Amino acid sequence: MIDLDDETTEELMRVYNVKTKAAAVRRAMEEAAKLHRRMEFMDAIDSGTVDLTYDARVVNAAPGTVLADSA
Repeated sequence: MIDLDDETTEELMRVYNVKTKAAAVRRAMEEAAKLHRRMEFMDAIDSGTVDLTYDARVVNAAPGTVLADSA
């Protein structure tokens, strides 16, 4: 059993349009984890760890291949 603030869980139930506190808490936990992953990804972009200009389709394409969206 976890002691949760009733006001906050009721707000979460409204925000996520769910009928139970358990569903609201699960949803909030999922959203928190997603936000954390997005922030880590943005940090990786900012640090240069992730290169958004790299396109594996271009690197792995046979010579002379024209990609549909690169024209």
